[in-house]
Amino acid sequence: MKLSTKTRYGLRAMIDLARGYGTGRPISISEVAKNQTLSESYLEQLFSKLRKSGLVSSVRGAQGGYLLSRDPKEILTSEIIDSLEGPISLADCVDYGTCERGGCCPARFLWEKVSDSIERVTSSTTLWDIIEEYDRECTG
Repeated sequence: MKLSTKTRYGLRAMIDLARGYGTGRPISISEVAKNQTLSESYLEQLFSKLRKSGLVSSVRGAQGGYLLSRDPKEILTSEIIDSLEGPISLADCVDYGTCERGGCCPARFLWEKVSDSIERVTSSTTLWDIIEEYDRECTG
């Protein structure tokens, strides 16, 4: 299983906005693209989804750009993933309860545990948690 570029790049863009949270200054797509070495047109698509889900707001004009809609301490990574990708789907038997083996398959127990672990981590990790861990581990 591999998360798509939508999720990986979207999370990086949200972290960029989180670092500027509280300044009141919107961050432009071009600034995020430069900071994260990402395509502006691709970021526009991602920010459109993030805006529709209420995670970011946009400011028009020469000094416009994007802002987080809430404090980064309140935005869960699961919200970002769901907004950009939809729920993470590990296996149909776990997600939809459909199993050609009648629902009792030895592998299903593993997929349920992995799925539960992913859900537990993403629904308890905020943008701020990611920034704090990065700063602690990588910037000393």
